[in-house]
Amino acid sequence: MKKKLLLFVILFVSTISKAQDGPRAMVAEGILEGTFESGVKVFKGVPFAAPPIGDLRWRAPQPAKHWNGVRKAQKFGPDPMQENIYGDMIFCADSRSEDCLYLNIWTPSKTMDEGLPVLIYFNGGALIAGSGSEPRYAGLSLAREGVISITANYREGIFGFFCCTELSKESTYKGSGNYGFMDQVAAIKWVKNNIKAFGGNPSRITVVGESAGSMSVSALMASPLCKGLFSQAIGSSGSVMGLHRLATLHEAEKNGDAKISSMGCKNLREMRALPADELLKKAAVKGLAQYNIDGYFFTEQPVETYRKGHQLQIPLMVGGTSTEIGSFNFNGMSPSIDNVKAFVAKRHGDKAERIVDLYGIHTDADLQSNKILDLASDLFIGFSTWHWWKLHQQTTSKPVYRYNYCWPRPAMILNDKINCLAGGGIDNKHSNPLASRAKGAVHSADIEYAMGTLSTNRVYDWQAEDYIVSKQFMKYYVNFIKTGNPNGLGLVDWSATNGKSVAPVMQIDLHCIEKADADLEKRYESLSKLFNY
Repeated sequence: MKKKLLLFVILFVSTISKAQDGPRAMVAEGILEGTFESGVKVFKGVPFAAPPIGDLRWRAPQPAKHWNGVRKAQKFGPDPMQENIYGDMIFCADSRSEDCLYLNIWTPSKTMDEGLPVLIYFNGGALIAGSGSEPRYAGLSLAREGVISITANYREGIFGFFCCTELSKESTYKGSGNYGFMDQVAAIKWVKNNIKAFGGNPSRITVVGESAGSMSVSALMASPLCKGLFSQAIGSSGSVMGLHRLATLHEAEKNGDAKISSMGCKNLREMRALPADELLKKAAVKGLAQYNIDGYFFTEQPVETYRKGHQLQIPLMVGGTSTEIGSFNFNGMSPSIDNVKAFVAKRHGDKAERIVDLYGIHTDADLQSNKILDLASDLFIGFSTWHWWKLHQQTTSKPVYRYNYCWPRPAMILNDKINCLAGGGIDNKHSNPLASRAKGAVHSADIEYAMGTLSTNRVYDWQAEDYIVSKQFMKYYVNFIKTGNPNGLGLVDWSATNGKSVAPVMQIDLHCIEKADADLEKRYESLSKLFNY
């Protein structure tokens, strides 16, 4: 009797244990065990490359190592090394580390054999900040629409984009830098090789990014390392084809050599010996990380690759926000025409006066109009987004769709006690949240709408209208990811731009419409000619 009771207990405990196990997937390196989130299978902290530490600092990513038994994939891997630069970034990982090459998968698959479409999202943050653990990129909402959604980390700042003479000499291709981009390639390769285990279709991968992530997508499309790796792309606000060409390898090496000296190091060996925290602090990289024509990831200027039609020949959906920069920063100077020209001249030299004139800014009164915001937005990132669209649609037969995201975020919740990570009571003091919206949609305001993640951001007082806009935008995303065409039932028709002299641009708003803007096209064309592009 006692033996039967003991056997029953063992079987009962075993049954409970199995019931509590998370979903599993067999990948090339071993078995993963994830978790469930409202019926969606989630695998977090999945290594797609070896830790880039020690001698692997500033080397191309190496294959992930195999493991024995079952590896838990139930929490985010460490975020990339970075300083706290952007106030709108919220992270869910427990730590930051140089060992950061992990990805996260949200799959709605039931049988792990459905051949579902796949999205891979690369975060923004000027290539110096950000992470796949940010809740605004979470894939739960898109997974519920039948899309396997993935976020992937990559090395940032000094860790991902450092170039110097010694590094170039030791590499097989005699170049250096661009390691963060190579990490992205490694992530895509891993997904392509393993996504069947999660119910995905390796032939239906869409690579997506915003800001620096969008720049990354434009770069990936131009790189010979990506041939055949993904079938579609979405870019939001940015490309690597701005008003200035990329640094040559020699220029980047020269800058890197000077960086070594400025950090108090004598050579690469001493740089590699620095602890990650000390390296981050000494490097003090605040602006956009520098990438270069390294002869491996980039073999020529991306603009030339696109002009020749040698970029990936795939469908593209690309756009930006209506007001990428919501206010013009005079760096402490008083707002005047002369100071605007001086500000622009710091970046664009003797072209400053012609640039300012191009925007119809002639008097101090013009500084109170939207003209100054158009100027700031275009020089920041608007032109580069347009340039990517223009070059690709001119040299591909694949459909290219362009949008302008217009719907502004609502007012921030006025609650001193709000905790962005843990939530907190909503104590909104605005009687009419819609009336308090800023003019236009600023840079990065579109992310939560497109990804269906409004509820993860407790800073803003979301209204019913915000969820309507999000539903529309997300459906355009989903349709494009599934078919290469954003159109679908219940949505305003969206035309491809190929072969159009003045392109139809979808205005993503509470009430979406398609609109062409001849003056805008003329302005961008004039900028292109001014910079010999």
